[in-house]
Amino acid sequence: MLRLIAVGVFSVLFAACTEDPAAASGPQSGGAARVAVIPKGTTHVFWQAVEAGARIGAEATGLDLTFKGPLQENDRAQQIQLVQQFAGEGVAGIALAPLDHRALAPAVKSAVQRGIPVVIFDSALDGTPGEDFASYVATDNEKSGELAGRHLAELVAARRPGGGGKVVLLRYQTGSASTEAREQGFLSAVRTAGLEVLVDNREAGATVGEAKTAALNLADELRRADGVFCPNESVTVGMLLALEQLGLVRKLAFVGFDASPPLVAALREGKLDALVLQDPRRMGEIAVRHLKALIDGAEVEAVVDTGCVLATTANMDEPDVARLLR
Repeated sequence: MLRLIAVGVFSVLFAACTEDPAAASGPQSGGAARVAVIPKGTTHVFWQAVEAGARIGAEATGLDLTFKGPLQENDRAQQIQLVQQFAGEGVAGIALAPLDHRALAPAVKSAVQRGIPVVIFDSALDGTPGEDFASYVATDNEKSGELAGRHLAELVAARRPGGGGKVVLLRYQTGSASTEAREQGFLSAVRTAGLEVLVDNREAGATVGEAKTAALNLADELRRADGVFCPNESVTVGMLLALEQLGLVRKLAFVGFDASPPLVAALREGKLDALVLQDPRRMGEIAVRHLKALIDGAEVEAVVDTGCVLATTANMDEPDVARLLR
């Protein structure tokens, strides 16, 4: 039977939180049930916002929270080790954003077989929510990619009233289910709109530096393009840096994904045309609240879509959009 709880709309404030080193291996504090939240990484602003929401959920429900992820967002082995470590320590629950939808599945299966409830968030894992793991809390990533693609097509059409147009997609990295779904949604939208995709098979890698290098290697294609899309924070920042170096800022339409201070500044200055925004604080909070419900034997919803919005220079100061840009 799928477990069900009502999830309300919570007002959350972003606050940077630091992990208590003792919490990673110490006992549960004050008898509170201890849970682990494992992101893909910890350096991107997105994960810091997830942590803020997760800690709000833990405080509201009385859980003892450990937030710990790999140092690099391509270190599948370290993330697998973290799942195995926390399962071995007997935590009461695990929330995981899998770096790789295939590679993390066996570790999650092992944790579930130990009787530990697992909530998957942000990025999908092979298996069925409500059966192979307790629930999946995330943006509808394919639809968010379609939103980006439709908007980019509109921007290109405005620049080329006669029709046609060429676009570039710089992917993130293989195995990341969330970004792969965004990329697929984007490609479907722009091809439906009749745009030519100049590049759709290049990957940026896990860091901003790698993304910038990958974007610079596409200099010729970018000079021919009318628009470009990047599917996450680090790729968008790397592309922005490359476009600045190549002198192509504002010369082609640019839609990115997620928010960080450099990207918000670029949006306001018109260097970026749009950002697709998730709600990482809500994502983190709901994931932790699901763990509490599961620990208590309550039912949770198998799939929760935490939503997304399109931020532009024109609407970025509207309350519902500005909240997600902070």
